[in-house]
Amino acid sequence: MIDGACDARFAAVREAFAENFARRGERGGAVCVVVEGRTVVDLWGGQATDERPWRPDTLVNVFSVGKGLTALLVARLAGDGRLNVDAPVARYWPEFGQGGKEVVTVRQLLSHQAGLPAVRRRMPSGAMLDWSAMTTALAQQEPWWEPGTAHGYHVNTFGFLVGEVVRRVTGRSVGELLRDEIAGPLGADVHIGLPIAEHRRVADFAWQEAPPEVDRADELTEGQLMEHNAYFNPGGLSGMGVINSAAWREAQLPSTNGHGTARGVARVYAALVAGGTFGGVRVVDADALSAATAEQASGEDLVMHRPARFGTGFQLTQPERPLGPNPRSFGHFGAGGSLGFCDPDAGVAFGYVMNEMGPRWQNPRNKALVDAVYASL
Repeated sequence: MIDGACDARFAAVREAFAENFARRGERGGAVCVVVEGRTVVDLWGGQATDERPWRPDTLVNVFSVGKGLTALLVARLAGDGRLNVDAPVARYWPEFGQGGKEVVTVRQLLSHQAGLPAVRRRMPSGAMLDWSAMTTALAQQEPWWEPGTAHGYHVNTFGFLVGEVVRRVTGRSVGELLRDEIAGPLGADVHIGLPIAEHRRVADFAWQEAPPEVDRADELTEGQLMEHNAYFNPGGLSGMGVINSAAWREAQLPSTNGHGTARGVARVYAALVAGGTFGGVRVVDADALSAATAEQASGEDLVMHRPARFGTGFQLTQPERPLGPNPRSFGHFGAGGSLGFCDPDAGVAFGYVMNEMGPRWQNPRNKALVDAVYASL
């Protein structure tokens, strides 16, 4: 069932990966680990679809792992002097400067402090596939809390908000910029907005959960409405019911529908663990990357109601959800267990992708793999 290569020193990772299938409900997936620039684990197994086994080039939806890719793009723009994260968003996106958002900064968007985790007015089902509709609604939206006074995970809106800033600054979408300035030069198989020609490589994602029914939104408290809309306004926003469709795969939803291989995710973080350059390709200025991984927000999250810790876009390691044992690790988890991160202290870059929804918060499959990596060092 398990294919690929694994350095003998990291046999524990192979064992943990096999245990994911035997005991932890894994359907299909892959894991790749790069240590000090050398690939030491490159494993895959299980089923991509009912008819097709997982292969080394199988792509899959990696959910919020795409937020880390988006954060990298912004760090690159900042390092190149093309964007100032401390500037008001309205400098780049004038329509955003309304409804009490005139002085909201790009940094606040990136660190989930802008108070915009959801759109209040009900959006038509499927509107998440319409970039203009979503960004217009967010530009008009008043913050749910005073920006800068708290943080709450912008589960799905992060990609539209940050992505529109990127588009206004560069004239290109997040997906185009990722392809042209990061993934293409680096040779990393990661995508936001997947060309139809690549859909033959995509694993179907098993996600049977149905969204909660809300008949009377006016009966919800303010907090309940914010949380519900963060995930379910518009219908399909988080991928529920549409995740395996061609329209979903082709669209650009940087928070939610990035696609990649474990190799591709690990290759991006191999560049970041090395200070921004890998294989002779510079993807981000080292100082800009350091700034992007400095803590901006920590403590109780208003949306998730649990501790969270953010840099400017990247998730930072924390005791409740560690990215290994070292204090400088950063990256991003994805719903159900996917994960990309790096640990500058240990020289580790890690990518894990899968197609069976698991626990969103503390996932036993990615934890077993990460623990096995560090036990092998």
